[in-house]
Amino acid sequence: MLSNSSYGSIFRGLARIDSKKFLLTGFKRCPMISPWGGYQKTMYRPKNTEERIIHRLKIALGHLKKVTSMMENNAYCIDVLHQSAAVQKALKETDNLILENHLKTCVADSIANGNKDVAISEVMEVFKRKSS
Repeated sequence: MLSNSSYGSIFRGLARIDSKKFLLTGFKRCPMISPWGGYQKTMYRPKNTEERIIHRLKIALGHLKKVTSMMENNAYCIDVLHQSAAVQKALKETDNLILENHLKTCVADSIANGNKDVAISEVMEVFKRKSS
């Protein structure tokens, strides 16, 4: 039977454990190994705002499809409500991203062109609709 110090000496040459990132590093072919086993998948990173919006809408659509299938399969009501809340949150995050993009582009251009009042009233109308 090997002692704990023997295990350390066996693995010392293979990889270094980075305690802050919880990753095993030192392997050339598999640089990111999860501490729970297996390889970590690289997350999809949208390149621009339009891709980010479409990506978030696809997430919301996936949640909505899950709600529909749960209702068809007579799932527990609380589970359906949790999934429904996920749909609403995904849509809200999408709305926030669209509004942020609008403020950075369209509203900024309108203000720069001297149409400050029109741009502000348009944004205020969005907030009035959201609050009612």
